[in-house]
Amino acid sequence: MNSLKFYKMQGAGNDFVVIDNRSMSLKINEIIALTPRLCDRRYGIGADGILDLEQPQIEGVDFTMVYRNADGSDAGMCGNGARCLAMFAAHHGMQSSLKFNVHDAIYIADVNKKEHLVSVYFPDVASPKRIKIGNNKLIQLYPGTEHVVCVVNKQRLEEDDYLIKTGRNLRYSEALHPTGSNVNFITLNSDSSISLQTYERGVENLTLACGTGAIASAIASHQLTNIKADTYSKTVHVKGGQLNVRFKFDQSTNTYHQVALTGPAKFVYEGFIHI
Repeated sequence: MNSLKFYKMQGAGNDFVVIDNRSMSLKINEIIALTPRLCDRRYGIGADGILDLEQPQIEGVDFTMVYRNADGSDAGMCGNGARCLAMFAAHHGMQSSLKFNVHDAIYIADVNKKEHLVSVYFPDVASPKRIKIGNNKLIQLYPGTEHVVCVVNKQRLEEDDYLIKTGRNLRYSEALHPTGSNVNFITLNSDSSISLQTYERGVENLTLACGTGAIASAIASHQLTNIKADTYSKTVHVKGGQLNVRFKFDQSTNTYHQVALTGPAKFVYEGFIHI
């Protein structure tokens, strides 16, 4: 294979190289090897990660999603990526209501092609725990991948150099080894929304949006404010736009369920790259 057909997509500025591997049958080690080159913003296409649409690898799903960070590492779940891949699948012959898996976890997506919006419904999320690393008070949880959340003031949230330095230190801290973690910095707004910047593991920088980070941050804000409601909805403002997170909290089991992430998923361009 001398060239690779690809699509560029973005969800709230979180951008991805998308490949349809159902016919190409690239092996996972080949995808991992290609990922850093394809995601390089100077010598490749440029993206936060690669999305790979695969034939169903477990029973009862429409497709399998494979996602790799820009450095080729396994990100686990990627919320914005999942929304983009669901939009991609719907535009390539699949229905608008889809079931797919990432590793052993199963997700459901509802695609609105006209409005360029996708909602992805997540498995239950266990109640987070509060930890402290150095002087940083954090909320740690797992909405499909590793996250910690740190509350900062509005001014700090605009200081990218500070967020990158702090995010990198926390991401590589001994307390979060061996996997490391994505690091979310949030401000609780007076209108019950939150503002978010995420230092993403595997990208090793701030990104314009992070879907699982938005879920982690919305759940963390629920823990901090302890709002009593049957259904909880939070608008999450990110550099690339806004996302919406909805869920219910079951006090008897201390879990979050019916967790949904909604936001834009758009095509940018398509092409071939020589490999």
